[in-house]
Order: sequence, then C-alpha cells, then structure tokens
Amino acid sequence: MSQHPAVTFRSAAVVLALALGAATPAAADAAPRSRPGDAVRSALDELAGGGEFAGALAAVREPGGRGRDYTAGVGDLATRAKVPVNGQVRIASTTKTFTAAVVLQLAGEGKVELDAPVERYLPRLVRGNGHDGRLITVRQLLQHTSGLPDHSKAIPGTFFDNRHRYFEPRELVDLALTQQPLFPPGKGWSYSNTGYVLLGLLVQKVTGRPIGAEITDRIITPLGLGDTYWPNPGEQRIRGAHPRAYKSRTGEPGGEPVDVSEMDPSRGWAAGQLVSTPRDVNRFLGALLGGRLLKPAMLEQMKRTVPVPGAPRGWGYGLGLTKISLSCGGLAWGHSGDVGGYSTRGGVTEGGRSATVTATEKSLTAEGDKRLDRFLDTALCAGQRPAAGQALR
Repeated sequence: MSQHPAVTFRSAAVVLALALGAATPAAADAAPRSRPGDAVRSALDELAGGGEFAGALAAVREPGGRGRDYTAGVGDLATRAKVPVNGQVRIASTTKTFTAAVVLQLAGEGKVELDAPVERYLPRLVRGNGHDGRLITVRQLLQHTSGLPDHSKAIPGTFFDNRHRYFEPRELVDLALTQQPLFPPGKGWSYSNTGYVLLGLLVQKVTGRPIGAEITDRIITPLGLGDTYWPNPGEQRIRGAHPRAYKSRTGEPGGEPVDVSEMDPSRGWAAGQLVSTPRDVNRFLGALLGGRLLKPAMLEQMKRTVPVPGAPRGWGYGLGLTKISLSCGGLAWGHSGDVGGYSTRGGVTEGGRSATVTATEKSLTAEGDKRLDRFLDTALCAGQRPAAGQALR
C-alpha cells in the first residue's frame, strides 16, 4: 500500500516520490548501454548497488512519447537472472491514483458529489467506535483527511502470516473501525488505505460493477496499458516477466531476504492491488495530467492540495495525487507505492516528462526511501539546470 516521506511517511504516510530511468524507444526489448554523463543510468546503478535493493527497473518518457528503459542489479537472487526490462511489478499505492481518477470521472458525470457524505453512497457502513459516515465526505476519503485509521494496523499477525490470505473489502473496513478515529473529519491529515477501500466500495455501489472492471474499462483499455491489470480474486502470481520481490524475514536490514513475489494482493484492493510496468505508469500519469482522463474542472480539483505533516517543502497531497517540488525548479505530480518486496515511485512534470522506478527490497529503511526519491528527482530533472535554493530533502 504505500507510505513514504521524507517522502513517504512510512507509518503515517504520504506518497510518491519519484524515480526513474532514461530513454530508449518504447518498443526496445533491452536496456540501453550506459552513456558517458548519463546521470539517470548512474543513479539507478547506485540505487541497486547500495545493498538495500536487489534490483531496480525504470523508464523515462519524454513529452512527445519517446522513452528510455533502465535496469540495474539482479532480478532473481537464486538464479542471478537479470532484471527484465519494463517488467511487471505490484505498484501498490500507485493504484490509488487510478481509483481516484475513476471517482473523479463519476463526479464529472454527476454521479458522485465530492463534498457529499459517505453515508449517501454507503448507508450505515461507517458507524461505531466514534466513526460516522454522515460526517465524512468523499473528498476527505480521497485526500486522507477523514480521520479513518488504517486497517493494515489492525490485521492480526505479520506480513508473512497473512501473505497468502484473501481479504474481503468489507472485512478490511470492519478491521479499521475497531480502532478509534485519529481526528475529527477534516481536522488533520493521516494516510489511510481504508479510505480508498471505501472509495472502491462507493464506485461499485454507484456503477453496479466491480472496481477492477471500472478501472479497466475507463483507464487501462482506453490508454492501451497492455501490461497493467487488476488481479482476479485469489490470483497470487504475476502474469508476465518480473523481477522477484524480497522482504527481510526479520523486517530489519541484514535479515534473510525471503522471496515474496507470490502473494494475495487483496489487503490493498482499491488502495493497492494493481500490477503494472514503469512504461504503463508513465503513460497513465502523462494522460491523466495531460487532461485525457478527466474534465478540466475535475483535474483542477485533483490538484488542489493540502499540506502533509513531515513532507518536504513544496509538497502536498491532492485527491489521490501528490505534488512534488523538484530540485531543478517546478513541480511534478504522481504517487508512490510500497508493498511486500516492491517499492515504486512515479511522477510527471508540468512539462510532460514522466519517470517511474521500482526497486525490489531486501529491507526498506528511511534512507532507502530518500534514495528512491532522489533517484526520481534525478530522472525528472535530467538535462535541466538546478533551480537556485531548490533541493530534494
């Protein structure tokens, strides 16, 4: 699901950070050789060579559509196979931007009102233990200002205990509601996967169709995201070529890396279930911020941000979208995603350059988060002069 800043706020967390790799035609089936002075290539090699990540894959897309792929490190610790170019990965909380886009499409169609209470669409679902869906709006779910606690903190056992377990969406909501609200609706900010599970249920109630089908028909198919899919119930394997995902058995640096590539993604659902590739995430973000998916008024709403405690200066969270201040000046928009073994950062600049990177974890630390963010900044700023006084913290 995702949480990060310094840029995720790993436990209370926001999202996105940026990271990625350079430019070869999108049809290329092999990563390009390193070029002298290629800052992105060097940054990805450094990211994968620091001991915290087994491997990494990235893609950069220029405004005109031309792109370059990068890989570094090892894709399989057992066989020492290379990282597949543009391999499929679990993008975790980057799914939230897809879910938010569907909700905003429905708002643009007059089927959802952003400032209406959740109760209107999901009667009596958010009740008890201090929670009241009559006081929480759709906008607050989208922006993590609802005060709803994260269900992941209420799931008994460890990640390894629940790795293959299937969770119903309603079960995730019920787990969250066993906890007290974090603050009154609209009076704070706290990253909540639960809010996006509720948004998935809202979409299903309004459309009468599964959230995965709505994301597929409204976004994946129209944009031609051929390597992106919503896993079926109980589907635990990634369908295409992919780097193996690893997680420290102890959760600490230096712990035994366990292959967790196969897992049930249902604990993320509308907050984090999608499988995609760096190229597809770039294409999605470019289309979204380029106005191909939302009406102008809805895109403006999506980019209306609130401050996030602990985030770098200039950052903020909109409706399923993070605003990022770049070291070279200007802004980027995107989202991060972290789930068992995969850490993804992606963003698109206001000029239309997009970059996405995924690293396969051994153990993710605060310093690892920062390194991923710095890489994304490098990828989005490559070839541009740093702005005076600007720096990615």
